[in-house]
Amino acid sequence: MQSRVLCLGGGAGGPAARRVRLLLRQVLGGGAAAARGGRLEVRALHGSGDTVTIGDVSFKLKIPKNPELVPQNYMTDSLAQSVVHHLRWIMQKDLLGQDVFLIGPPGPLRRSIAMQYLELTKREVEYIALSRDTTETDLKQRREIRDGSAFYLDQCAVRAATKGRILVLEGLEKAERNVLPVLNNLLENREMQLEDGRFLMSAERYDKLLQDHTQSELDAWKIVRVSEDFRVIALGLPVPKYSGNPLDPPLRSRFQARDVYHLPFRDHLQLLHSIGSNISTERISQLLSFATTLCSQESSTLGLPDFPLDSLSAAVHILDSFPMMSVQHVIDRLYPYNVFLGQEGRTAVKDTLKRFELQDLESHLLPRRITKVESVHGNKPFKADVTVQIGEKKVTFQVPAGTGLLKKRPRSDTFIRTSSHNQLLAEMMQSHMIKDMCLIGGKGCGKTVIAKEFADTLGYSIEPIMLYQDMTARDLLQQRYTLPNGDTAWRPSPLVTAALEGKLAILDGIHRINPGTLAVLQRLIHDRELTLYNGTRLLREDRYQNLKEELQISDENLQERSIYPIHPSFRIVVLAEPPVIGSSTQQWLSPEFLTLFLFHNVRSLSKNEEIQVIKEMVPNVPTVAVKQLLSLTHKLRETNDATAQSLASSLSTRQLLRICRRLSQHPDENLYYAVNKACLSRFLPSLARSALHKNLQDSGIETSSDDMKKLEEKDYSCEINNGILKIGSVTMPIYNSAEKMKVPDVLFYENAQHMMVMEDMLKDFLLGEHLLLVGNQGVGKNKIVDRFLHLLNRPREYLQLHRDTTVQSLTLQPSVKDGVIIYEDSPLVKAVKFGHILVIDEADKAPTNVTCVLKTLVESGEMVLSDGRRIVANHAYVEGRENVIVVHPDFRMIVLANRPGFPFLGNDFFGTLGDIFSCHAVDNPKPQSELAMLRQYGPDVPEPILQKLVAAFGELRSLADQGIINYPYSTREVVNIVKHLQKFPTEGLANVVRNVFDFDSYNNEMREILISTLHRHGIPIGAKPTNVQLAKELPLPDHKFMGYWKVDQPENAQQKLLCPTETQKIDIKGPVYLNIQAFPLERHEARSLSFTEELAFWTLPLGEVNLICDVTVTKEEEAENVLFVTTCNPVSLYFMNVSSKTGYFVDLYDLFPRTVGSVWQPFVTVAPLGNPLKGQVVLHEEESNVVLLLDTNNGAIHHLLLLPDAQESSRRTSWWNSKEEKSNYKMCREFSHKNWLVFYKETGNRLIVLDVLEGQTHTISLPINLKSVFLAAEDRWLLVENETNQKFLLTKRAHMEAEDSEVCQLYALSEEPADMGFGLTTASELCVPHAVSSDQLSSENLSAAVGQKISSPNRIFSDEHNYATIVIGFPDLLSPSEVYSWKRNSSLSHKRASPSDSFYYGARRKTGAAKQTNCVTLLASNQIVRMLAPGDVPLKDIYPKDVTPPQAAGYLEVTDLNSKKIKYIAIPRSQSLSPYTSWLSKISDTDALLAPLGKVGLVTVDMGGGVRLWETGLDSLQRSLQDWRNMIGQEDGRPVQITIQRESGLDVSSPKHGKVDPNNMPHVGGNTWAGGTGGRDTAGLGGKGGPYRLDAGHKVYQVSQAEKDAVPEEVKRAAREMGEKAFKQRLKEIQMSEYDASTYERFSGAVRRQVQSLRIILDNLQAKGKERQWLKHQAVGELDDAKIIDGLTGEKAIYKRRGELEPQPGSPQQKPKRLRLVVDVSGSMYRFNGVDGRLERSMEAVCMVMEALENYEHKFKYDIVGHSGDGFNIALVESDKVPKNNKQRLEILKIMHAHAQFCMSGDNTLEGTEHAIREIAKEEADEYFVIVLSDANLERYGIPPSRFAQVLTTNNQVNAFAIFIGSLGDQADRLQRTLPAGRSFIAMDTKEIPQILQQIFTSTMLSSA
Repeated sequence: MQSRVLCLGGGAGGPAARRVRLLLRQVLGGGAAAARGGRLEVRALHGSGDTVTIGDVSFKLKIPKNPELVPQNYMTDSLAQSVVHHLRWIMQKDLLGQDVFLIGPPGPLRRSIAMQYLELTKREVEYIALSRDTTETDLKQRREIRDGSAFYLDQCAVRAATKGRILVLEGLEKAERNVLPVLNNLLENREMQLEDGRFLMSAERYDKLLQDHTQSELDAWKIVRVSEDFRVIALGLPVPKYSGNPLDPPLRSRFQARDVYHLPFRDHLQLLHSIGSNISTERISQLLSFATTLCSQESSTLGLPDFPLDSLSAAVHILDSFPMMSVQHVIDRLYPYNVFLGQEGRTAVKDTLKRFELQDLESHLLPRRITKVESVHGNKPFKADVTVQIGEKKVTFQVPAGTGLLKKRPRSDTFIRTSSHNQLLAEMMQSHMIKDMCLIGGKGCGKTVIAKEFADTLGYSIEPIMLYQDMTARDLLQQRYTLPNGDTAWRPSPLVTAALEGKLAILDGIHRINPGTLAVLQRLIHDRELTLYNGTRLLREDRYQNLKEELQISDENLQERSIYPIHPSFRIVVLAEPPVIGSSTQQWLSPEFLTLFLFHNVRSLSKNEEIQVIKEMVPNVPTVAVKQLLSLTHKLRETNDATAQSLASSLSTRQLLRICRRLSQHPDENLYYAVNKACLSRFLPSLARSALHKNLQDSGIETSSDDMKKLEEKDYSCEINNGILKIGSVTMPIYNSAEKMKVPDVLFYENAQHMMVMEDMLKDFLLGEHLLLVGNQGVGKNKIVDRFLHLLNRPREYLQLHRDTTVQSLTLQPSVKDGVIIYEDSPLVKAVKFGHILVIDEADKAPTNVTCVLKTLVESGEMVLSDGRRIVANHAYVEGRENVIVVHPDFRMIVLANRPGFPFLGNDFFGTLGDIFSCHAVDNPKPQSELAMLRQYGPDVPEPILQKLVAAFGELRSLADQGIINYPYSTREVVNIVKHLQKFPTEGLANVVRNVFDFDSYNNEMREILISTLHRHGIPIGAKPTNVQLAKELPLPDHKFMGYWKVDQPENAQQKLLCPTETQKIDIKGPVYLNIQAFPLERHEARSLSFTEELAFWTLPLGEVNLICDVTVTKEEEAENVLFVTTCNPVSLYFMNVSSKTGYFVDLYDLFPRTVGSVWQPFVTVAPLGNPLKGQVVLHEEESNVVLLLDTNNGAIHHLLLLPDAQESSRRTSWWNSKEEKSNYKMCREFSHKNWLVFYKETGNRLIVLDVLEGQTHTISLPINLKSVFLAAEDRWLLVENETNQKFLLTKRAHMEAEDSEVCQLYALSEEPADMGFGLTTASELCVPHAVSSDQLSSENLSAAVGQKISSPNRIFSDEHNYATIVIGFPDLLSPSEVYSWKRNSSLSHKRASPSDSFYYGARRKTGAAKQTNCVTLLASNQIVRMLAPGDVPLKDIYPKDVTPPQAAGYLEVTDLNSKKIKYIAIPRSQSLSPYTSWLSKISDTDALLAPLGKVGLVTVDMGGGVRLWETGLDSLQRSLQDWRNMIGQEDGRPVQITIQRESGLDVSSPKHGKVDPNNMPHVGGNTWAGGTGGRDTAGLGGKGGPYRLDAGHKVYQVSQAEKDAVPEEVKRAAREMGEKAFKQRLKEIQMSEYDASTYERFSGAVRRQVQSLRIILDNLQAKGKERQWLKHQAVGELDDAKIIDGLTGEKAIYKRRGELEPQPGSPQQKPKRLRLVVDVSGSMYRFNGVDGRLERSMEAVCMVMEALENYEHKFKYDIVGHSGDGFNIALVESDKVPKNNKQRLEILKIMHAHAQFCMSGDNTLEGTEHAIREIAKEEADEYFVIVLSDANLERYGIPPSRFAQVLTTNNQVNAFAIFIGSLGDQADRLQRTLPAGRSFIAMDTKEIPQILQQIFTSTMLSSA
């Protein structure tokens, strides 16, 4: 009869159901079908020579020698026909003497058939379950030691062969390849050579030999007869379909195979019907049909694992007791398809359910809760009656109960019953009735707690068993150990003791263990039988009782024969994490596994339940916080995005409880920090971090800057008072420790940041948590922990993990002493025993499967050690049990790990075990903390050096965070540099930092980044001390006495020129609030490679057409100088602290609009005010005379109306009349820091004094028309008359009070030349000074300038004829003032740049002076600095003949009156220049503006926005040069000597002159002669230790250091030529023109850095993937600790070695990851390319992908498609034709460009994305990525963003990302808010596109590679 499965076809429930009904009638009625099938019967005829007949085959029975080894109770009353057929076949083979192989799908059927046959024929069985740990010793012979000598024990195969038993081998596909061939000869010829020298020989040959030889002879030859009854029954799975090792052909040929498929439909139906008499036949048949469908060929092609048909009986059992229960729900337990199938599979299963009418209806109920549990009285021990409420009914049923007392009160203190848990426990009770179960649920969702509660309810004691990956079958069942006398013995594992004692075994982490190892448990789970390594057999209770009755022997006798009963209440509960859907590696739920258990899915709690749990566990936690926290958590859990899921896993219920516990203790803590801490957000990849941030904001969990300030200002000190330690605000009593030497003591410099971490740690420590510290290398994790324990006075045990750490080495170290194995306690065990703190370092280096044994220790305080001792948490468990270690109440664990991810490439310790610890991210200290710490390490190291180090390393770290560099530089490195500088102060910083950076010196990209960063912060790495490039000094002409200035004193009072003043209140309009935007400053220290006058430079973010019109700096103390820059097209103000990293920008465009049609060119000057108005500035527009007051702190702006008469400010009639020069208003700001300003109009006749504090103006009317005004002092002003240039002195009282409205006096100044006779100076030549100092030179400077000792009031001037002019006595003395001048050879105004200087803008200037004179007096350094156009500079004198002068924005002319020198310093020209050249030339003669900075500094701002700081004072330059040289280190050219100091005292004599050589020969070295070179102690040149230099007239050649270091020029040239030649050759090979090459280089060069770093990461991942694993059971290698006893007994294969691990049998091939880049090549890309370069950036991004993935095609298959108005699928690169060289890559870029230029307009972003996602998922791949680049203006095309979000997430398997090129306003931001977090990016600056792409790559694609 065909034993195939019947697949039910037909419509949904129509014909199918009818056919089933027919079948049923036949099965139940017997009748016709039976007649037709010709039923076989089994007849057993008992008697002396009993015979068993099956059908027509008979077998004569023998009486077994060991009846206890014959299987019991396998036969059932009615066997299914198909089974009878199988038995008959086996009997035939048995009669033929052949070995059989029963092959078939997983499940207990094949084994039970084999056992039924053995029971029928009364044969003894030797059973072995093969696993990957089975070795040949397990099959043949194993050595044991007895009384000091080793001997062999026969194992199953040998025993079966010699005693005539049947060997049952189960799981042939599990055994490793080289193990089973051992049996080949035994199977074929019944022969085998044994290790102890015996030889097994087949019965026939042995009997032949016996005819010729005696028995004793054969025994002497060690020949053993193989019994003729010996047979082998092998049970295995068909391998290509299921996973495992395929059968070895020689082995396969020795077996006869029989396909044992599932029971045929009818037989199975009958069987189920007999079990479930309460259920309608229809329901059963539907159930069976459903199951059979899922086993069909079609379903396996869909990738659905087989349905465990054998478990159907369990389902029917449950339904039998609960007929009203939903069938679908029961199916869920057998086949949890929601857990392990993807979308497709789930749909298929649901459709099938629907088809057989099994889906849930309303009427089908689920169990609600357990109402009562009571133990059964009477003759049924270990049973309990459980009542479960289902719907409204209550059903009572019997279940096995534990050996303890049942729990009377259902409420326990720690278990909060929620409705879902109640339901789960009720369902578990149902399953418990018949089978072991498996709980599947995510990390931290309460599996362990539920299992414990379940056990408590039924009075079970628990045996927790933590499973780990390397666990062997021996660890599961029995381990070897030695008895005290050295004999070897076997110790049962916890699982076996649990089976014997009737406990509930909890196997935690079954998903980690290797499926090959798990095979040994199948028989225990299915049949409750087990054979152990030492031959012990465990039987099911009923079989054991049967045996006792049959054999009539006592328990003791059976135990002597090593047979034990398994306790009837023994149960296994398995805990597992859900398999990763779609991943090739983590699918542990195999068809085989499905047959073992009933599955329960432990879902995470619902929001309300979780709130209930938290509220009951932590009663006083703030409610608001809980609500916010849970809304965040559930939001993350519900999205199907991988990043969100991984974040959600860090926020498991366990972690939430921890956060709440902490909040209840410290209610002032911020939830934002708590969540970030739990997720370790500091070390998340950038995508995940932004996703977390966004979700936090959405849930209303935010942090404000005030919180940050509060945290930073808090006092973090630690002190110890009366035995109480206080860190910050947390206190804890100090521990009293006996073991003082174990308390760490460490050098620790306190700093705020580390104290914050320690305070945090202490909070958690007080809550009883174990701590996990995660951070980069060298941030001080160990220091912090040691200091922490030192403060707490806790002894510590220290364990450092590494790649080879095993579970054994974590717990015990075995060693052999006198032949007995001794176990040394590891630090872990010691810490547990004595209550020390266990510090586990480098936890991420050990394999996670090792570290996960810590989980049971941390969670339940339980752990089984390999020597049989166990650690338990509770004293209650200890009574009367030996070998128990109780966890000391003070025991704690502190684990240190590096952050997950690249470049550490450790194992993700945080990911696997993070949620059982309280996590702390340790980061490099903040700059302030780090500085404080470094000051303590290097008290003598100059502060500026420390600041530079801190700043440079800060920037390197942020680069590492962005993923631009790979190595995260840490504090450890800085501390080492500072220690070195402290010890050897003369060594330069530039040399010492190389100790850190030489690691990177061979990686060019990295080196460039490093050097540019260090240079930016002024660390002159790579500079030579000789690179001093100060400007050339030219002599200053001598000063001349020019004559006197006389104040005309009128004789009588009537002639006094009095000027009336009037006072008015100002009108104030406003305020209006403007937006102040911050921007980052990329400050570069200029003295990196060479030393120049320039200090630092940075660039302001100006528009291309903007012009700078005024620069000024506040006059406060040096550190706080704020620079203000105004621009006039559009008008805006930039301001920044010159030493800070951020600048600010205020747009004033709305206040000064550009008027169309008029040529109004605004010109705005700025005056910063002083205290108490610090931070406020006055802005003055010169043409319209608008005065504004702006507060830069808050952006408030007021309009000050100075002139009530408006007619003055009325505009000119019309713009074409503006031919005549307009006159402008000017502002004098010399005393703006005193909060008053003077305004006047050119050619006007009054001065307006604005007093900002009083809010008043004083208007002074003058009798003259003004040209310019200089405030020479607060009360004395120099006025210049318009037409005549006549100078006047205006005196006034320093403070004008409004009442007395005092009259000001005006004096005329006459200039009298020194010598009337010669060079007569007429009044017409009077010139206007460009700058007048508003204070005087100090006496020293004055004396130095004029060359005579003098002390007097003075002012210093500069004008176009003179470099400088000093007027002595002016303005305080009214007596005549002497005038001294340094005259120019030719006046500035007469020398114009010739038009040939085309590169100089100022040449094409209209008449009329520029508005800014750019002349500055520096009184402190006695200098006048002005900026000149290149045409005014004597370039011939500055530069040698053959040098062309650099293109400069202008030159600083520094006139130094102390050294009497002039220097010209070129200002580099700006990056960009506004096209408005005529406007430019009106502002300034040069392309830059100048302002003084502090007392001796200068700042220039060029028209492109380049800000440069200069230092020109001689003294300060010398000081800086000395510091700079110290930073480089003095590498003078002297050779370094090695001196050995001998103590004898002979070596060093006192310095002396030495003998004089009469012949005066040259002497080199030695210490005899005077006048040698390079000697010691004598006088001479270049030596050491001599008293003075003595030159005896010999020429001393000194080779300069620079020459020594230089590489000869021709070598350089040759290298260069070689490179060029190779380049050209390469181009020729790929037929690329040089023009093409340079075009390609433009794209490629822009992304070189990103390509480099991506490739580095790819390489490392590849290396990590190839990391070798331990191979066990080797004959050579390192001793495997686990096999140390096997070594004692003399086994060979006791070593392990590292090797390439063979992929696990049946594990799928590694498929490449699949990437599709969808780029926008639409017309808008081309059109806007000119604006922001978006097309070019996209081309760069494409170039980056092509270059980075070159040669990784096996890892990443990528293709690139474009979308535009022409279509949504324009193929650019196909995955099988990727470009191989630059030419092909350039072709692709050209196609992109051309397409964008010529395509139709329109946008297909949406369709392109949808198509890409749909298409890519059709291919086979490991993971899928789609990255979309688009500049889509979705709103313009009327596409709602939500629709786009939907498209991005259409397929969970495809990770889709969108990068939008930010176009208009905040539209991009709005878009991003609607798209899923971490999936969309807005590139506001197109330069970010490659950067973003790199981010996506590193955080997702590479994380799992």
